[in-house]
Amino acid sequence: MYRIPFAKPFIVGNELRYMAQAVTLGNIAADGHFTRECSEFLERLSGSHRVLMTPSCTAALEMAALLCGLEEGDEVILPSYTFVSTANCFVQSGARPVFVDVRPDTLNLDESRIEEAVTPRTRAIFVVHYAGVSCEMDPIMEIAKRHGLRVVEDAAQGVNATYRGRPLGGIGDMGTYSFHETKNFTCGEGGALCINDPELVARAEIIRDKGTNRQAFNRGEIGKYTWVDHGSSYVPSELSCAFLLAQLEQMELITQRRREIYERYLDGLAPLAAAGAFSLPKTPPACEINYHMFQILLADTPTRSALIDYLKQHGILAVFHYVPLHLAPMGRRYGWKEGDLPVTEEMAGGLLRLPFYFELSADDQDEVIDAVREFFETRS
Repeated sequence: MYRIPFAKPFIVGNELRYMAQAVTLGNIAADGHFTRECSEFLERLSGSHRVLMTPSCTAALEMAALLCGLEEGDEVILPSYTFVSTANCFVQSGARPVFVDVRPDTLNLDESRIEEAVTPRTRAIFVVHYAGVSCEMDPIMEIAKRHGLRVVEDAAQGVNATYRGRPLGGIGDMGTYSFHETKNFTCGEGGALCINDPELVARAEIIRDKGTNRQAFNRGEIGKYTWVDHGSSYVPSELSCAFLLAQLEQMELITQRRREIYERYLDGLAPLAAAGAFSLPKTPPACEINYHMFQILLADTPTRSALIDYLKQHGILAVFHYVPLHLAPMGRRYGWKEGDLPVTEEMAGGLLRLPFYFELSADDQDEVIDAVREFFETRS
């Protein structure tokens, strides 16, 4: 237990009252009042044709992969610097991951390297908006259009962020959101699938509800429901959506607080960055971020490990992020090896995330900044 943890759950509004209300309404299982309210809120936010709530972003990604119709031997382009679910969702169907290196400024897919990775077997591009900073979606969508590829946005970290004024998750054929406890808006575990191609909605409803046409039955469109397609239990608990809706309703307040935290780190650490101790996060002009995290890029892994240890000694938990998927045991089984993605490997070795949560006080944040400063002073 750290005095200043990396992340921390919080209550900001009507979370507990809405959960009690769900019980009173007599539906705590699925697809009740609060699930519909969350879906409609996110449809307004993303501009998507339809948003389906799911138990996690992983579930939403698995649904997206099924909707892409991927088969054995198909290829999917994605970054290696991402959570395992971005790849696992389609590997299950026999499709192969084709990793493309990232940009050093945003750690997002390098759009200039995507087209050279396209082959006759390529079926989709799964982009990841790292830290809530958008990929360069215009050229990516143009590449996908030229080659007839589906685009899925893994916007797990990108809720309420935009690219050229367009909400993340609402640009590709589909987008996925996460409401995990480390995200800006949370219900512990939760997710959503944004469907921007209207032709995918009907099958998405079936996949989400265990491969049955129960949603059509619930609307009175058919006399009974039955098994009609692939699917699984991708429906979240009504209690989770009740908690989440209260947080979504406070989106502006939460975002403002996170912006204050982000900018305090930016100002407090700027002198060290100017002196060359590390690099600060960058936001391209086309992107409006949601202040999801604050990360610094250190020179190498030994420096990062030493800083993590130093902060732990002072009761502060700071953490690194992904192990690149192409260097994981599963990635190596597909033939990937060290040196294949040099930018990804360099960035992954030096990235460190600092404590960041809604209730992080200014005093605690200053303590983190001071500890980072003291670490580098002891090494000079």
